[in-house]
Amino acid sequence: MLVIIGVIAIGAFATSIPPQSVQINGYAGYLGEWELTATLSRNAPGTVHDLSGPMRMKHVGMCSKDGPEEKTGEMQLRLSRLSSNVDVRLMFDGIECTHRGNMSDAYIGTMVCPDRRAVPLTLWIK
Repeated sequence: MLVIIGVIAIGAFATSIPPQSVQINGYAGYLGEWELTATLSRNAPGTVHDLSGPMRMKHVGMCSKDGPEEKTGEMQLRLSRLSSNVDVRLMFDGIECTHRGNMSDAYIGTMVCPDRRAVPLTLWIK
């Protein structure tokens, strides 16, 4: 009986470890006018819950005659070990923004940037 419980516990732990890299999709803004994509990888072998990598934000709302505005930058993501929370840092245009979200169907919260209003941000991890 103890062996079965041990195998179940190991299996549950193994499934909670994120893969080497993940694809992030999401949107920001009150109307979801910014589409966000990123591919994040583990920072180091011992940092299972810390991921980082390049991201791209594309304005998919009303566009200018030159096409949609795009911003590139970096995203750092830390998954909580004991809850369904995620902490995210987004760096683009010389600005560092933060996001803390709770998992439901997606990580939902707000993106907070210095000297600006907080805006809704929703992220999905694939």
